[in-house]
Amino acid sequence: MSPEHRVVFTPSGIESAAPEGSTVLDAARTAGVDIDSVCGGRGLCGRCQVAPGNGQFAKWGLTSSDEALSSPGPTELDYRGRRPLEAGHRLSCQAAVLGDVVIDVPPQSQVHSPVVRKAVDLGEITVDPVVTLHYLELTTAELGDEISDAERLVGALADDWDLSDVEVPASALPALSSAIAEGNGAVTAVVHTRRQYDGPSEDGEVVERSVLTVRPGYSDAEFGVAVDVGSTTVAGYLLDLATGEVAATAGRMNPQIRFGEDLMSRVSYAMLNPGGTAELTAAVRSAIDKVIGELCDAAGIDRADVCDLVVVGNPIMHHLVLGIDPTPLGAAPFTLAVRDGVWANAADIDVELPGASLYMGPCIAGHVGADAAAAMLAEGPHRSSRPQLLVDVGTNAEIVLGDGQKVWAASSPTGPAFEGAQISCGQRATAGAIEGVRIDPSTLEPRFKVIGCDLWSDDPGFYDALGSLEVSGLCGSGIIEVIAEMFLVGIIDHRGVIGGELADRCPRIIADGRTFSYVLQIQPVPLLVTQNDVRAVQLAKAALRAGIDLLLEHAGIAEVADVRLAGAFGAHISPVHAMVLGLVPDGPVEGVKGVGNASGAGAARMLVSGSQRAETERAAREVVKIETATEARFQELFVAAMSLPHETAPTPHLAEAVDLPSRSTADSETAGPKRRRPVRRQHASQEQR
Repeated sequence: MSPEHRVVFTPSGIESAAPEGSTVLDAARTAGVDIDSVCGGRGLCGRCQVAPGNGQFAKWGLTSSDEALSSPGPTELDYRGRRPLEAGHRLSCQAAVLGDVVIDVPPQSQVHSPVVRKAVDLGEITVDPVVTLHYLELTTAELGDEISDAERLVGALADDWDLSDVEVPASALPALSSAIAEGNGAVTAVVHTRRQYDGPSEDGEVVERSVLTVRPGYSDAEFGVAVDVGSTTVAGYLLDLATGEVAATAGRMNPQIRFGEDLMSRVSYAMLNPGGTAELTAAVRSAIDKVIGELCDAAGIDRADVCDLVVVGNPIMHHLVLGIDPTPLGAAPFTLAVRDGVWANAADIDVELPGASLYMGPCIAGHVGADAAAAMLAEGPHRSSRPQLLVDVGTNAEIVLGDGQKVWAASSPTGPAFEGAQISCGQRATAGAIEGVRIDPSTLEPRFKVIGCDLWSDDPGFYDALGSLEVSGLCGSGIIEVIAEMFLVGIIDHRGVIGGELADRCPRIIADGRTFSYVLQIQPVPLLVTQNDVRAVQLAKAALRAGIDLLLEHAGIAEVADVRLAGAFGAHISPVHAMVLGLVPDGPVEGVKGVGNASGAGAARMLVSGSQRAETERAAREVVKIETATEARFQELFVAAMSLPHETAPTPHLAEAVDLPSRSTADSETAGPKRRRPVRRQHASQEQR
């Protein structure tokens, strides 16, 4: 057995016992230290850089030296990634532990807490929870009575509440006798009812009734939690099941990020590492439990007051929450282990909710999950009388198109570019990230807005308002806007090529090897939009747009006047900039809107209504799934969508909102754009500050 060594991580002070020869990244994962890693530990991204300590560390009683880590190998010596390997830094995924060592995790390598901007709007809904409370005064047991506490409880539920055939499972028995004794026979039974709904009616036939737990005396605390598990964030909502009101919201980073930023990296981790599925499952379950704790603390309630839990997520997150191996979802035919909704107890997924039930929403297909089904429920493409396009923009975009008669769905592998990965100055939506950009068409000078500051960069007092906050990079909405703005003012042409001839009149356009870059910020952190950044965004948006166009072709729909962008990213991008980039097809600008966390809203609706769960399951089963991976037409649509806004599709509606640049007639990508400099019309969504 290999000897173990102490690894102390700063600034957290967390310590791990690492087997000799294991990597620093492995030690961090074991200890729960969140070191960023986009490439899943392959030595490609450079985000996992750490600084080994040298000298004596009395606080931890150890001496750390260079010999405590393996010497840099070919991967580190030949590393040429977008994030330069700084002096004295090592790639934690490559450095093996050979002795006791202190490792400093610099801020740029830490997984920062996100700004979770995922409000939820339930709209009009009838409150019809599957969990209800029933106060009972049980008869006093006397010597000679041959009746158990469970039988007395079931009898009282039938007599007082007309609830027949109620089961008392083993999980409810430990609390029963003590609750009766403490309440002197007065108890509140928490009852879970499952109904079968044959149609959209609010009334369903009872299939099963069971007691979740029994509380002493009278209790009217009836709360539930809805959780949307995304690949990046875990968002939770605490609702009063009696009224449907949202009592608290909370969110945190999905800690699985340390195993890989995109979903396929996590599938690879599960596939290549023994026990990998268990690690990923434990990480996401822990995050759900912590979110629940934060919700309860925020509302000032006990965990015991939570009676029901609803969880949705993409298929891989869905399977991992349930402890199911996700590797079959990583390759064709992308077979789900389970598609219908799953009914269980919250304790089954290791969350501390004594006496609470669990419902995992239904998936639609191998790449279209319960989060898309929940978003469908919230926005209603299956209920709409006119065509509606619902797009959840993320690492794996999920697209749903409905016309009131039929619903089609597809997923498209956009990759993590829209979330800041694969972009030289990209980052997640945290404080200090640029979320909005405008570029002056005459001077090509930018101004931007930063998360955590209400002022724009050209407003008086901007830097005073920033305080200690550092403008550190571009988040998803900022990436969309800066590329769209660069196109509108003529810095890039419709093929995405940055025009080098503009460098003579604008110092912000600089030579960068054989291509050119646009300097968004010089100090304190240089932020450049490179040619590779533009290409990464083009590839991501082309994948999304090709998926949308493929659905439109299958549906025979020429134009959609109702486009809804879901998710935290979709809620914060400008509809005009999304159309300029070609993310969505041309249509009335006012018809494109962000709808926030539609998946979370759908999960909340399922939490407060059993009939909403039934509607979701019916709608999910009836969706026509289009598999982009096997559609020959997808590649052709993808190539056409690489251009800005699009190679062939007309944009009459967009032309009414902005003056689009005229196209260059040059055939070579090395040629600079030859076009007039456009004068843009002002419109509310683009000029608001």
